[in-house]
Formats: sequence, C-alpha cells, structure tokens
Amino acid sequence: MSQPPLLPSSAETRKFTRALSKPGTAAELRQSVSEVVRGSVLLAKPKLIEPLDYENVIVQKKTQILNDCLREMLLFPYDDFQTAILRRQGRYVCSTIPANAQQEAQSLFVTECIKTYNSDWHLVNYKYEDYSGEFRQLPNKVAKLDKLPVHVYEVDEEVDKDEDAASLGSQKGGITKHGWLYKGNMNSAISVTMRSFKRRFFHLIQLGDGSYNLNFYKDEKISKEPKGSIFLDSCMGVVQNNKVRRFAFELKMQDKSSYLLAADTEAEMEEWITTLNKILQLNFEAAMQEKRNGDSHEDDEQSKIEGSVSGLDSYLPELAKSTREAEIKLKSESRVKLFYLDPDAQKLDFSSAEPEVKPFEEKFGKRILVKCNDLSFNLQCCVAENEEGPTTNVEPFFVTLSLFDIKYNRKISADFHVDLNHFSVRQMLATTSPSLMNGGRQSSPALQDILHEAAMQYPKQGIFSVTCPHPDIFLVARIEKVLQGSITHGAEPYMKSSDSSKVAQKVLKNAKQACQRLGQYRMPFAWAARTLFKDASGNLDKNARFSALYKQDSNKLSNEDMLKLLADFRKPEKMAKLPVILGNLDITIDSVSSDFPNYVNSSYIPTKQFETCTKMPITFEVEEFVPCIPKHTQPYTIYNHHLYVYPKSLKYDSQKSFAKARNIAICIEFKDSDEEDSQPLKCIYGRPGGPVFTRSAFAAVLHHHQNPEFYDEIKIELPTQLHEKHHLLFTFFHVSCDNSSKGSTKKKDVVETQVGYSWLPLLKDGRVVTSEQHIPVSANLPSGYLGYQELGMGRHYGPEIKWVDGSKPLLKVSTHLVSTVYTQDQHFHNFFQYCQKTESGAQALGSELVKYLKSLHAMEGHVMIAFLPTILNQLFRVLTRATQEEVAVNVTRVIIHVVAQCHEEGLESHLRSYVKYAYKAEPYIASEYKTVHEELTKSMTTILKPSADFLTSNKLLKYSWFFFEVLIKSMAQHLIENSKVKLLRNQRFPASYHHAVETVVNMLMPHITQKFRDNPEASKNANHSLAVFIKRCFTFMDRGFVFKQINNYISCFAPGDPKTLFEYKFEFLRVVCNHEHYIPLNLPMPFGKGRIQRYQDLQLDYALTDEFCRNHFLVGLLLREVGTALQEFREVRLIAIGVLKNLLIKHSFDDRYASRSHQARIATLYLPLFGLLIENVQRINVRDVSPFPVNPGSTVKEESLTLPAVNPIVTPQKSGSTLDASLHKDLFGAISGIASPYTNSTPNISSVRNADSRGSLISTDSGNSLPERNSEKSNSLDKHQQSGTLGNSVVRCDKLDQSEIKSLLMCFLYILKSMSDDALFTYWNKASASELMDFFTILEVCLHQFQYMGKRYIARNQEGLGPIVHDRKSQTLPVSRNRTGMMHARLQQLGSLDNSLTFNHM
Repeated sequence: MSQPPLLPSSAETRKFTRALSKPGTAAELRQSVSEVVRGSVLLAKPKLIEPLDYENVIVQKKTQILNDCLREMLLFPYDDFQTAILRRQGRYVCSTIPANAQQEAQSLFVTECIKTYNSDWHLVNYKYEDYSGEFRQLPNKVAKLDKLPVHVYEVDEEVDKDEDAASLGSQKGGITKHGWLYKGNMNSAISVTMRSFKRRFFHLIQLGDGSYNLNFYKDEKISKEPKGSIFLDSCMGVVQNNKVRRFAFELKMQDKSSYLLAADTEAEMEEWITTLNKILQLNFEAAMQEKRNGDSHEDDEQSKIEGSVSGLDSYLPELAKSTREAEIKLKSESRVKLFYLDPDAQKLDFSSAEPEVKPFEEKFGKRILVKCNDLSFNLQCCVAENEEGPTTNVEPFFVTLSLFDIKYNRKISADFHVDLNHFSVRQMLATTSPSLMNGGRQSSPALQDILHEAAMQYPKQGIFSVTCPHPDIFLVARIEKVLQGSITHGAEPYMKSSDSSKVAQKVLKNAKQACQRLGQYRMPFAWAARTLFKDASGNLDKNARFSALYKQDSNKLSNEDMLKLLADFRKPEKMAKLPVILGNLDITIDSVSSDFPNYVNSSYIPTKQFETCTKMPITFEVEEFVPCIPKHTQPYTIYNHHLYVYPKSLKYDSQKSFAKARNIAICIEFKDSDEEDSQPLKCIYGRPGGPVFTRSAFAAVLHHHQNPEFYDEIKIELPTQLHEKHHLLFTFFHVSCDNSSKGSTKKKDVVETQVGYSWLPLLKDGRVVTSEQHIPVSANLPSGYLGYQELGMGRHYGPEIKWVDGSKPLLKVSTHLVSTVYTQDQHFHNFFQYCQKTESGAQALGSELVKYLKSLHAMEGHVMIAFLPTILNQLFRVLTRATQEEVAVNVTRVIIHVVAQCHEEGLESHLRSYVKYAYKAEPYIASEYKTVHEELTKSMTTILKPSADFLTSNKLLKYSWFFFEVLIKSMAQHLIENSKVKLLRNQRFPASYHHAVETVVNMLMPHITQKFRDNPEASKNANHSLAVFIKRCFTFMDRGFVFKQINNYISCFAPGDPKTLFEYKFEFLRVVCNHEHYIPLNLPMPFGKGRIQRYQDLQLDYALTDEFCRNHFLVGLLLREVGTALQEFREVRLIAIGVLKNLLIKHSFDDRYASRSHQARIATLYLPLFGLLIENVQRINVRDVSPFPVNPGSTVKEESLTLPAVNPIVTPQKSGSTLDASLHKDLFGAISGIASPYTNSTPNISSVRNADSRGSLISTDSGNSLPERNSEKSNSLDKHQQSGTLGNSVVRCDKLDQSEIKSLLMCFLYILKSMSDDALFTYWNKASASELMDFFTILEVCLHQFQYMGKRYIARNQEGLGPIVHDRKSQTLPVSRNRTGMMHARLQQLGSLDNSLTFNHM
C-alpha cells in the first residue's frame, strides 16, 4: 500500500502546539481539557434500553417458537427445578431418639431439637445446574487434547539444518528402513529389462515435515549426497510386479510414471512392500485429516465428505476401501474446537467453583482405639480352693481409663471402666444378678435383640476422640481394688520384690474375706499414665508404654492433683520420688479405620457396622468433653442427654451428729420424687460385670478419713423432659472395715451405717445446674425434703430437717451436662420459653418479644453453633408470624448476628449445609402466616436504609449470600408446595413481593457503589450475592421483571468509574450470563415484522441497535458494556474481554448446543461483535507479534500527516519501533484522553465528534483516506450510529496490547467459524466498502497474531532473552514436498509443540 505524502519540515510543528499563546503550556492545557472531560463523564451515562416483556413475547410468538426446529434454544424446560427429600443418613442402626421422647417432651426447645434430629433433608434440585457455572464446570467436558498433530515448519528446520538427515529421521520417531535393492531404469521410453537393473543401497528416511523420501546410494556411506530420491508424497501405490524380474515391485507415481525395484529374496520384497504401504496409509490419513478439517462433520454436509471419498477412490483405489469405514467414523467425531487451543481454556482455575456442601453429620476429632489386654502384679498365686488352675493376681482389680490435657488443665474424656480380672478371680466377688437393659431410655425390643447383655458385661476396647491433639495429652489409668483398709496397708505386699508365696497366701486370705463382706466398695490403689501423641497433627505415639504403677496418695486423689502429677511426668527426678507398685499394665493404642466394626456410641446405640454375633467383642465409644469454644463445636445431629456427676469432697471433721464417720462411702441416686417410698430411677450407667443400668452408684472409700476426697465420675442417662422434682440424692455411709472375729455375728450385721443425706435439685430457673455446688448435709430424710426453704430469722418452710454441723455446706459436688436437647444458655432458654408462651410470637407483645430477641445477641458462641439449625428454624418461624415490623427487623438482626458469628469463627460451611439441607419454609397459610422470602426481603430493606445502624448493614452486606440463598430456597419451596409453579410467571408472586425485590435491589446499590473503598469486602460480597440471586430469579419469576432489575443495577454505574466498580459490574454480568438457560433468555429467533418463512430470510443485526438490545437483552447489554469498557484503561478492558471470551468458550463446549446448527444460531446473537471490532479496528491492527522487532531494517521514519480540519485530535501512526512503546501509549493517553467522553453536554469538545468514530486514527495499512470513509458510512450497516456500540463518543486510539487483541480475535474467529454461510454472505452484501476492508484487515491481523514463530522464538520468549533475527520465510505453512493431499493451512494445528505452547504463549 502506498505511503501518504510526507510534509515539509515547516509542518512538523503540530497545529495543536502552534495554536497556543505561548510555548511550553501544551501539557498544562491537555491536563485541563482532560479534567473537563472527566468531570463531564459523571454527568451523562449511556442510554438504558428498556428490555422486552419476555413473558408476553413468548406467549405472542408461541406458534413461531413451537415451529422452530431449534425450539429447545428458545424455551425453558418444564422440569427446570423441583424439591426433593433426602433421607437423613446416620451412623446408627436405629434412631438415637428414645421411643417415648416425643411424647415426654413438653418444652418447646426440647421438642424443636428432637424435630431437628428427626427431620430429613429438604433440597431444591435444579436439573440443569451443572450448566450454570463457568465453562470449566460444564459436565461432560471433552477430555483435554494430549497433543496436536505433528507438523514441522521451515522456521524450525533452520534450527536443525546442520543435523544429518538420517539422524533427523530417526529422531522424529518415524518409520526407517535401509538395504540393497535392484533399481530398474526409470526412463519410460526404454523398456525395462533384466540388464537395466542396477544394485543400489536404498535408505528410507522421514523428513522434517513428516513426509518420506527413499534415497539411493552407490554404497552404504549414506552421509554423502544421495544419487537420487523417490518422493513418497507423490506415490499412489506399491504393487508386486514379477513380469521383468523375480521379487520385483512397482511404485506408481502421481504423474503416471513408476519406479521398478527388486529385492534378493521374497521375504525382503514383502518387507519393503509392507513398509512402503504403511507410509502411504499414513500419508492418506494425513490428507483425510486435512480434508476433514476443511469440511463440516454435520449431516447436512454429508454429501461433501462422501464426494471427497469418491474423488479419492478414483486415484487411490488400493487404499479407498480399507479407509471408507474409518472415514465414516471420522464424520461423527467433532473437529478440534477452536477454543481448545486457547491458553485460558487450558488453565486450571477453580476460583469460581462453589464449595461442595455436605449435610450436617456427626464429626469427631482424632479417634484412638484403646485395647486393654492385661494387668498383672508381681504378687501372684492360684486363687482356686483346690489350687488347680492358672496363677493369677491374688485379688480383683478394676481399671478406669480417661484422658487428661495438661496444656489446658482439664479432663477431656469420660471414664472408661475395664475389668481385666481372670474368671477365677471374679468368682471371689459375691455375684450380682445382671438385670435387663432398661435404663433411662426406653430401648426398643429390636435394640435388645442386637445388644446382648452378656456381650456388654466386660468391655475391653474403647474408642476415644480428641478434637485438639497435642503431645501434652495423657491416657491415665486409675486402679482400684476391694475396700480392705488404708492404701498404704493394702499396697505394702505389692511393693516388695521378694516373691514369697506365704505373702501371696496371706493377701489372698484377707482378700477373700473382704470380697465376701465389702465386695461392693472400692478403694483407690494405684495409677499409671502414658502419652498419646507425638505431635499436634494427631500422629499416635505407638511406641510409648505405660509408666510404672504408682501408689495412690490418699491426700492427692482429685483430678486437680492428677493434673499436677502429670505436669511433672517428664521430670525423672520428681517421678523417682513416687512409691512404685511392682506390676505391669498392658494397654495398646491404634488408629480407628472408617469401617471399624461392632461398636456402640456413648449412649450404647450400635452403629451400622454392628454384627449381632455374640463372639465379637463390643467396642465402646467414650464421650469426649469438647472445649466450649465455637471453632471446635459442631451443630448437633443426634440425641444425647447425659449428666456426669463428680462428688469432690466431704468436710466431716467437725460434725457431732454421728459417733463414727470415718470410712465414708457416698451412694449417688437420681430421683424424680421426694416422697417417702419413691424409687430412684434406673438410669445410672453400670460398671463392668454388673447390669448395664443401675439405680445407685458408690464412690471409692478412703479408710479413716473424716474429710475424704473423691475422683469418681457417675454417668447418668437423663429423662427427655426434666421437671422441678428431678434431683440427685447423696447418701453417706460409714463402712466398718474391721473384720475381727470377736462377736462375729453382731459385727457382721453392721457393715455400713448411714451418716447423712444431701440432695441437689437438677433444675434452677428451668436450666440444669452445672456449676460447682456446696451443699449442706442432713442427718435425716423426711418426706417432701425438696420443699424445705429457709425463711430467715430461724424460720423455715417445709419439713423439719436436722442439719449436720449447723447446715454448713459440707459436700462439694460438681456436674457436667452433655446434652443435645437442653441448653445452659440463659438467653437461649428465655427466648424459647417466651416463644412457647406466645405460640412463636403470634400472640406476643411486640416490646416483650423484641427484648428477648435483643438478648439473643449475648448468647454464647458455642451454644449458638451447637443448636444452629434449631435456633435458625425458630427465628424464621417468628419472622413469618410477626405482626409488627419492629419484631421482623429484630429477628433479622439476630439472624445477621448468628451468620456473622459463624463466619468470624470460620464455620461458614455450617450455614451452607443449613440452607441447602436443613432449611424448610413453614407451610404457608395465607390468612395466618406470611412467607419467609417476602418478610425477609422487607426487613433487609429496612436494615439497608441509610438511617439504619451501619454496623448491622455492613454485616448484612458482607454475608448477604446467606440471606439471598434463603430467599431463593423459600421461593422455590413456596412455588412447588402451593402448586404455583403451573401458573404463568407474572402470576406466581404477588405485586407486593415484586415491589419488595425491586426495593431491596435499589437499596443495595448505593452500598455497593459507595462503600467499595471503606468496606471493599462487604460491597464485593454483596455484589456477587445479588448477581447469584438475580440469576436464580430467572428460574422462578417474571423474566421481564428480572431484566428490569438488571437495568436498575447497571444504571448505578457510569463511564469513568474507578476500576473496582468496573470489576463489580463485570462480575455481576459474568454471573448472570452464566445462567443455565442464557440462550433462551436471549431468544435467538427472528423478530422481523410479518411472517418470515425461512430463518435465512431474516434481517440479521450486525450492529448494536436499540432494537437488538431490546430483543436480545442480556447479550445486547454485555456487548454494549464490553464496547464501553474498550474505551477504558487496560485493566478494565482485560476484565471485560475475559467475561465475553469465557462466555463464548462456554457456548462452544456446551454439549446441549454441540451441533453446527445450534452453534450457528448462537453466533447470530454475537454478530454485532463485528461492528464493535470494526469500530476499534485500528487499535487491533497490530501486525508485529514479537515484543522485539522481527525485521528491524524495515522501520520508516515517523512523520506527521495532513489531516482534515474535521478532526483536531491527531495521532501519528506508529509503523515501526522507533518510539518506545510506553512513550507511544503515553502520547495517545495524554492527547486523546484516557477517560473518553460519553456526553454531548460539553461544548468544548463537540468538534471532536465525527460520523466515523474511527477517524481519530489514520492507518498506513488502509488505502482509504478519512473523507472517503465518511462518505461511505452513509450506506453502511450501521445506519443508527447513535445506537451503535458507543454512542456519540471519541474512540480511544491507543493500541490494545497483545493479550487483549488475541482474545478479541479468538472471539471473532469463533463467531466467524460458527455462523452460517447465509449470515456471512448477508453481512458481506450489506457492509460498506470500508467495513469490508476493515473486516479483512481483522482477518489479516489474525494471520499475523496467530502465526507460528518457531520453537526458538518461544523458548527465548519464555526465558526473556533478546530478539532473533532471521529471514522472513514461510512461518505459517508447513514445508511441502510436492504434497498432493495438502489442504489449506490449519490455524488450529500449530507445530509439534504440546498444547501448553499453543499460539506462542498467548
């Protein structure tokens, strides 16, 4: 193309500069113009286009839609969403809730908890949800290509040109063969005779481009130049020909000539023929691949493919038949999709993927299996009367295991009781008749069939759980024996190393007497400990063993004392001082596999892996006392209701009521009445060897202690519903240990003497008492003792009670509640109690209910997490029954508080589980209750008002996803349960709800657009959540109404906004346009007037007219916004182009629209992209792909150009690389104004406007001068320029960078490839000459941008090295040696590099 005439040097001073009053102020003036322009930008926005009334249009055009052969692209499917119930899966063979619990439950809170644990999961399923994400989340995405077909290009051959051809052939991994053959005379004029054959050494090699040559030499030195070559590209077939010579074969060439070769043996001949045929087959397949890539694989194109096969038949008869079947198979397979070659499509990016949401489930910490094998002492003998039997311990011992955490100074598990005694030793104890398993819970008969009492009598294996493992956690074993006297006296024989049978016999004799007389009483004896974990990751320290058995110190028995002892455990000097009992405790630990069989939980409910076989030992789960902090708390999923009771100490040294009170035993009972003959409840978990549940339990006895300490733990299964009469009763006994024979009959009668009673009511203000209690002891137990009340002044109410030691609090006792149906939190309790009184607030006084709601802000975090589904269900129930706005707003504030707390503790997953599985809208009764979606929307609006509390509104914004998800689920359930899904869209929801949604969108927008600096996280989250909500509204609501909400959203943004707001806007568009039915929402159908017979006859839109944007609302909006963004700075442009390109990639990969006709229909929605690109053609027109010049010699000195007076904004065209790229951009930026004006309200720049918005840049590549373009514009496609992509604006003229250009060109090529021929011809017919020139300019830019630059270029580019200077050889077409099967060059198949290097690393 000719260069424009250069101006004389006098014209080198620019007109802009000459017009200034004094030199040097150009920059100042430009700055002030730029500021005026920026200021004016905020005043005017692009005109909003009213969307079509979608619901009316699809009714009016029903016939046209139903007659459309691609109607599935125009209609939403009928079964788009449905509600489903998923059975709640637990670990257990039966429900954890006792059979009678629901009948017993009276309090609202207990009832609601039981309902929570009993209910199934409620889901809303969206049938096509898999299609509603990014292209990477599409289902059935075709597997990524391993490699593209291999090509070798000249540009790469240069790199290898020094290599020997033979070695090159072998490197390529192709077929190679060499050997001696006889070559017939090739001159076709002379007939070939035996004599004309000459012996030559033939060498078959593969060349760099994949083709094969058969070179021949006089000898075996193939490093020399060959005497000649046969190009197998031109060979049409290899056949045997024995007419002239034996073992001869003929190579038939394309030009009808042939080569005759002969081997020495038949085997050699066949080997050569086979090898050469294999090469011809490969050549043919390559040709067919070319042909296939040139043609369509669709059925309507079938004749073309068949024609191509028949054409090949005529000149390749030998191979045609064998490949016809392969060709039929190839027809059905898709070509390589263009976007597979796009680096962005190959990147693994899961940032937009939603987290997987699972239902609530029981979760445990690190689980440890503890196997108790043996406890043996040095003192042993045979205990049988006849001294026949094994040698064993001489008396029974009882082991209690539990976990202690010395880092946090607490006991972290319940006790696990083990009886490791030999059968003969157990016989020493008086037998107790085991009773059936009917404890606090009424177990079902089925459960009794599974759990055999006998199998549960002597547990040996326990499973402990630790939520926060670390090396300072100890497994502690406390060992007890039958009460005999003092610990020192009892331990003495075991501390001597001399193994004396006399000592053993003496101890055995005493033990037998004690077991007969005091068998039910225990005394502390010894303890041992071991570490559990090597580290904080929970790796078990399996090599650790139990310490020596240390004698218990009667003054250091409590758990607090045990923690102090363990603190010194790693200090040998301290431990050496402790007295040791000679013996060995064998207990091993192991990890627990997920399919571990035969175990029961802490309430003795068997898990699903349970086998009824009685021989298998039962393993018992031991309750963990999880720390009461939110991050370690899980929402409860099962019924569990245990009370652990710990008598701590009794101070009896000052009592005067009883003569003897030294060896004190405490009996603990749980009662539901204080009447005289009332029985204690059978709900205390028994010890090994005894019944599973008992009515009473004893604490270990300290000999001759008046102020005994205790460490016992009594575990109680509480009744479901507790009342005021439920209490713990402690009875004290003095146990006579003296076993002298004097007056034996009299002595035996009095083993124990009652020495006092104490009681502890379980409930206080309706909640279970759990703090440490100091309670007085009474000497008598009159009927109605619970009613006793001190009135002061020596008066009291209730029965007469004789107090021990002047009613001082002598007994110290503490309790620990582990319950999933009772709460310790006062605010929680009060709220539910008030709700129960007022039927969930329906009859409540507004002010009263608000008071209780406000107090919920003070509830403890861990309680809130534990009862999360129950509290949220109740709050939503109150919301729908609220009669005053104040109540509804306060309910919403509490929900915001709960949601914020969960997020702050990192427990957002619980909320996601709640919304997806647990949330269930209340049944809707129009007269009584309202819907959650409407009430929640209204109260959200109130909270978002500018006058409202900004802290609450910020939390609502930050965690808005939860509220919008609840709205979505509530809407779905409402439509299906009330059969409204069958109604027309505009009748499904009342006008009041439409108004509420519109208001909440309008109320949210100022927060998003104004808080992005002060509170970026909140505004970003709110923007994304709103987009997800709007997207989902398309599934339920009037779609025209939803379009209007999108317009309301877009209207809050303006050109020249900060980058963050552009990010928000395009994130919103990205989410909304990812709707699974985005194509039907855009109605890709003709909208012409009158009846259109054929789709091909319609008036296609190639420009973004108002009409196009109305009828195809979402795509029109997206293209307008992308066009606007292209006038912004680079970061904004990249975001916009990325959204558009990813959407097109999604269309390309969507298996619902895989056929050519589907893709062509989709392409009609994006035809206006041509106009958009043509408006920016000069910014895209970058031929130099390299970051360093490919041909530095061809630069032209830059000169100014003459310009018509119409356009004073001038930019010199950069044709080479003399200007630094950054300076070049700065010049453009400063002169044409980075923030482009979008307004016609600024007179200063009115002269800038121009019918051709591209006129601000003169192209040296295009022959058209500016006036010609303007004259041509009048008959171009874009007749309504004011409604074009950008309206009356100046197009920026700084070049786009390479990644932007490549992305835009990929979009362009995808549409070009997908559109129908008719659509393309129509475009060419209607476009003006200048637009056609620009169209082909863009195509030419594609060739330059996507040309293959060679492996060396890519490698150097990756390493950031300097330029490569090489001759401009063919860099697009592969080397072709006479290749007949070569079709047009394939842009998709770019060299022998892996896909990861596609397109020179775009």
